[in-house]
Amino acid sequence: MTERSAEPAIDRWAERRRIAEQARGERAWSLWGPYLSERQWGTVREDYSRDGNAWRSLTHEDARSRAYRWGEDGIAGLCDDHGLLNLSLCLWNGRDRILKERLYGVTNEEGNHGEDVKEVYHYLDAVPSHAYLKFLYKYPHGPFPYDELLQENWRRGRGEPEHEIEDTDAFDADRFFAVTVEYAKADVDDIHMVVTAVNRGAEAADLHLVPQLWFRNTWGWKDGAVAWRPSLEAGPDGSVTCRHARLGTYRLSFDGAPELLFCENETNPRIHGGRPNAAGPFKDGLNAAIVDGDPSAVSATSGTKLGLHYRFRLEAGASATIRLRLHAGTRARAVDGDGTATGRRVAEADAFYEMLQDGILCPDRQRIFRQAAAGLIWSKQLYRYDVRTWLAGDPLLPAPPAERREARNATWRHFASADVLSMPDKWEYPWFAAWDLAFHCLPLALLDPDFAKGQLLLLTREWYMHPNGQLPAYEWEFGDTNPPVHAWATFRVFEIDRDRRGGRGDLAFLEGVFHKLLINFTWWVNRKDAQGRNVFQGGFLGLDNVGVFDRSRPPPGFGVVHQADGTAWMAMYALNMMRIALELALHNDVYESTASKFFEHFLGIAEAMTDMGGEGVGLWDEEDQFYYDEVDMPGGQMLPLRVRSMVGLVPLFAVEVIDPKMLQRLPDFARRMNWVLENRPHLAQLVSRWNEGGEGDRKLLSLLRGHRMKALLTRMLDETEFLSPYGVRSLSKAHKDAPFHLDAFGASFSVRYDPADSTSNMFGGNSNWRGPVWMPMNYLIVEALRRFHTYYGDDFLIEYPTGSGTSLTLDAIADALEERLIGLFTKDADGRRPAFGNAPRRHAETDPEEALLFHEFFDGDTGRGLGASHQTGWTALILNLLHHRAKRAN
Repeated sequence: MTERSAEPAIDRWAERRRIAEQARGERAWSLWGPYLSERQWGTVREDYSRDGNAWRSLTHEDARSRAYRWGEDGIAGLCDDHGLLNLSLCLWNGRDRILKERLYGVTNEEGNHGEDVKEVYHYLDAVPSHAYLKFLYKYPHGPFPYDELLQENWRRGRGEPEHEIEDTDAFDADRFFAVTVEYAKADVDDIHMVVTAVNRGAEAADLHLVPQLWFRNTWGWKDGAVAWRPSLEAGPDGSVTCRHARLGTYRLSFDGAPELLFCENETNPRIHGGRPNAAGPFKDGLNAAIVDGDPSAVSATSGTKLGLHYRFRLEAGASATIRLRLHAGTRARAVDGDGTATGRRVAEADAFYEMLQDGILCPDRQRIFRQAAAGLIWSKQLYRYDVRTWLAGDPLLPAPPAERREARNATWRHFASADVLSMPDKWEYPWFAAWDLAFHCLPLALLDPDFAKGQLLLLTREWYMHPNGQLPAYEWEFGDTNPPVHAWATFRVFEIDRDRRGGRGDLAFLEGVFHKLLINFTWWVNRKDAQGRNVFQGGFLGLDNVGVFDRSRPPPGFGVVHQADGTAWMAMYALNMMRIALELALHNDVYESTASKFFEHFLGIAEAMTDMGGEGVGLWDEEDQFYYDEVDMPGGQMLPLRVRSMVGLVPLFAVEVIDPKMLQRLPDFARRMNWVLENRPHLAQLVSRWNEGGEGDRKLLSLLRGHRMKALLTRMLDETEFLSPYGVRSLSKAHKDAPFHLDAFGASFSVRYDPADSTSNMFGGNSNWRGPVWMPMNYLIVEALRRFHTYYGDDFLIEYPTGSGTSLTLDAIADALEERLIGLFTKDADGRRPAFGNAPRRHAETDPEEALLFHEFFDGDTGRGLGASHQTGWTALILNLLHHRAKRAN
């Protein structure tokens, strides 16, 4: 007989079962997660200043001694879904001037390309239930170069690259600690934490590991709250008891014999209140005790903040491991001493991803898939912000200045969030953005469809959506306008979820979002079509500095900006809403007339793109064969802004293909559609070859007839213009040698191709749509080409690349673009990943596993990652691309 292993068999379905239990409300696996922000300082929520300068209101320097009002931050942190109790990593190398409690970076004013985190850290692994999480942080042996990073980035101009920590000597000769933090849940409220530090240098070095546990300050803002003050108390058995009126009782167990250092999560009034004799301890007590050697700054028995102080002297190559366990209940439980519990969760995570990666045969692509998924999961964050309370101030604090009554978001007093949201980047963008989140939900739907659906529903709820129907844009200005992609994301998530549910679509989800988006669509029509022409002015629409000037606030003298992208986004929105209505109409015929309404609205927008207001003038430039913004100048002159940018490619996204079987099942919609096309021939001409039918007699709805689409694709697929080795650029490279110039009203404006960081101050200069490759827009391009192919079929060929003499189907071109985008992260013939740039990866060879980053955007020439370095939010669309490639391979 075969000898049985002593190890229990791994449950391959364990993670899927946890996700299902959470979705059904049976077990709260989402009670604890990586919801702790990586930066709470410098946010609008914590800005109580007179001038509204959030970066100066609460700085990184302030953060260790001032209590936060709305949230907390930390390194590799975990917290409950109300952010009441927080657990994170803290370190000290014996040489830094402060404890390393939170990640450091330069602010928007300090960085030569805007705000930027100046640390080396990676999200290595995660599963959707948070039953297993793994994080890597690299901590130098020597003093952290705070001053050099600040001063050098302040000194540099926009034409120079950012000065990163790896450009300093902090990691020379591998003089750093590689510190991994792992969390493994034994149950929904029982969490093992394992911290392992390895000395990568050639010499011995000191390291203090100080895991922190603390309560968010909920007692210092209003009368009576102090009665509910929570507590952390050392027990005689060596554990710590955590008591909270809402959360209940938890226990913290740990191995070894660390020094227990308690303080209070309260602002230090000696520094911030003008009270030099105030009695402590305060929030910065751990820093004072460990770094400054002041034992009076802490307590040995109780408080609301705790540091477990472990000291190590690590020889070259040596490691140290500490283990903790945080769990509900009154009796202490043993830590995961032999790693069995953590090992089991790792094996279950392996099984979960093996099933998800079915068909991804290349190990390198499997690694990319899994680390992108990890970044997406780690980027969940608890987002607390009550605008009415924030504007009014708190009873126990000084009254806010009068200027705050007209502060940003003053018209969003209904907004009150206390929810877990998918963040773009938990340091650079530790607040949600509506259109970012819509893109996040597609890869999230591959991992945890119910969480993805919940996110899309959440933004349409009453405490987010404005009473007038507008969706909040982002924290810095809720009233700004993002591209209306919520309907598109909703239907795509519905389709992904339907596939996973064996063809059973979640109609309740689809209908729930649809009803709210009816209000939002009406807001767009009423508020952003200034002249009632079906031509839209959405402002910057998320594309930041792509325009000649800030399109939200045109310079004095300029008239209304008719936006090619704004109008095309609305055409896409109309088609998305029509498609959702058609899906709902298959189950409830009341939606047929609603689908007809959006069909006709699309035709009206398509007409306006070609002929605004019956004046024979549209947004298509026949001479250049491209779409441009136009300014309706005072006096009636129309001024085209001939910048060949992503603005002119957005019309590709407005495409829908209707299967004849659907028309057979929806006769009322079919009759109304045919009546409109027969009785409004000028509108029928806008729809490509409607009466002829396409592949399989399908019907096409698009802003682009065959000729215009070919003309647009000729430019887009030209390697001297938009097509880069790693996707489609946001601005034509033709503007490198021929920048666009405009002289008007005594001012000069210019747009030049910049493949990398922004050289424009517009929107703070911290993003760039003047050349780099952006993943979400490329994803929409790939999707549009595939939809066009379902209509045109294999006989419709386009030269790819332009001028190559090789013609491909639209589907094959979409495949080729997918491979270019995936190529950002895969190793080339020389073993390098383009997203890492040309510089050698210092100390990469010493990593136990290669750690990847998923940037905000990528150099239009080299593919080097740029912008926010951990924006796995929308760059996680790489998951969907890899998933699609695997399905095609099968």
